[in-house]
Amino acid sequence: MILLEAKNLKYYIKDRLLIDTEHLYIQKRDRIGLVGRNGSGKTTLLEILANKKTPESGTVSAQARCELLPQLKNTNTTKSGGEVTQDYINHVLSKKPGILLADEPTTNLDTKHIEKLEKQLKRWQGAIVIVSHDRAFLDSLCTIIWELNEGKVKEYKGNYSEYVAQKELERRQHENAYEQFEKKKKQLEEALVLKEQKAERAMKLPKKISPSEARLKGAKPYFANKQKKLRKTAKAIETRLEKLDEVQKLKEMPSIKMDLPNEETFKGRVVLRFKDVSGLIGERILWNLTSFDVRGGDKVAIIGENGSGKTTLLKKIINGENGVTKSPSMKIGYFSQNLDVLNVNDSILENVHSTSHQDETFIRTVLARLHFFREDVYKKIEVLSGGERVKVAFAKLFVSNINTLILDEPTNFLDIDAVEAFESLLQDYEGTVLLVSHDRRFIQTIASRILSIVNQEIHMFEGTFDEYKHYVPQKKRDTKEDEILLLETKISEVLSRLSIEPSDELEMEFQKLLAEKRKRQEQ
Repeated sequence: MILLEAKNLKYYIKDRLLIDTEHLYIQKRDRIGLVGRNGSGKTTLLEILANKKTPESGTVSAQARCELLPQLKNTNTTKSGGEVTQDYINHVLSKKPGILLADEPTTNLDTKHIEKLEKQLKRWQGAIVIVSHDRAFLDSLCTIIWELNEGKVKEYKGNYSEYVAQKELERRQHENAYEQFEKKKKQLEEALVLKEQKAERAMKLPKKISPSEARLKGAKPYFANKQKKLRKTAKAIETRLEKLDEVQKLKEMPSIKMDLPNEETFKGRVVLRFKDVSGLIGERILWNLTSFDVRGGDKVAIIGENGSGKTTLLKKIINGENGVTKSPSMKIGYFSQNLDVLNVNDSILENVHSTSHQDETFIRTVLARLHFFREDVYKKIEVLSGGERVKVAFAKLFVSNINTLILDEPTNFLDIDAVEAFESLLQDYEGTVLLVSHDRRFIQTIASRILSIVNQEIHMFEGTFDEYKHYVPQKKRDTKEDEILLLETKISEVLSRLSIEPSDELEMEFQKLLAEKRKRQEQ
């Protein structure tokens, strides 16, 4: 049953055609993930479907009530961001709409509340269209992915991971098509050269024919006709070349290998030490006394519920508070999406270059990994979108003279392409990374150690986020049980000796062991 149908939608922002779709429909129980780059029009499309914006042309007809959960929520309140988001979700769900349009519903939610929302939406009986940069969230809920690119919506069956697999297949098919195009183009170009050369030779008389024979045989007209045919064939090849469907080569992401400051005295050594440090805000305890070490090159994800003290922990590291020891070789860069570090009147390249010791080639490589290609690097900051500015701010920090990145919710409000670009750089980065994030896929991709803050206790787990989630601690054996088992073993040995060589000494030892066993059992 179709609950909503949209036909021939066109929506402009100034001269730009932002939305240009022919046909969209939402059926009962659909679970649709809407993906696309920042600025591609995802929020606008949801607002059009929810009848909050009117397109220049086209129609939207709904057979069920639509409710929009907006991305930008009222923050004029004493409640936390997570509480505000949860209130919005509860309010919208209480209306029981047939279609829920959710724009970044996980914003400011910690992992526990994201997983709670997943369960709520799995039970939801209506249709859902979700815009989210949380790939694990999309994987858990969605059975259809809408990809919005240059105004067009392309539908893929499956969740986000299945969408990625289909995109990878498309990429391989494109690469194969490019190889076939290049091969065919080369064959036609070589054939064209060959025909041109034959046409040039066609007017030359063979050496074995004398001039008189040539006149008798009409050689000149013959060779002229032959040349004409060759020219005609060459022209046909040229036409085939012109009509050959050109396939553009896909952009390849260049690899990076950067020189980190103090690399020799930093890599693999303890560079950060917490020794009996507690977390307090006023009289409120965030975590009790804790101790742990971080080595140069570690990638540590700091996880915990909202208000558990993750950002407080980062601040203690940055400020070097009591009990926190940092190696002199450690050079920290802190990233929290603060865009004040950018000069809006300068270009991308100028901004990133201004605080870097790296050469321009390397900086361009990093910018390319973040999807700023060729002439893009000369764009002024003032013309960039919010997401693009975040990427520039990150690039500026990434190539500065540091060997430790501290990242506080670096993926908030970024599109999935930008998040994956961040991941790509951080995977290749050989310095230390300490990150706070609720993006489970981001943590799984980057982190090799997990620092969790749970019930006012800090624990350091050696392994990935997936290993942490599935870790089952072995039950600690009871020491008293172990002692009783040991006594029983000794009693068996003494009894065995008594049966062979009875003696007063062995009897006394046997009675002593029995008494000790009874005592342990009574305790």
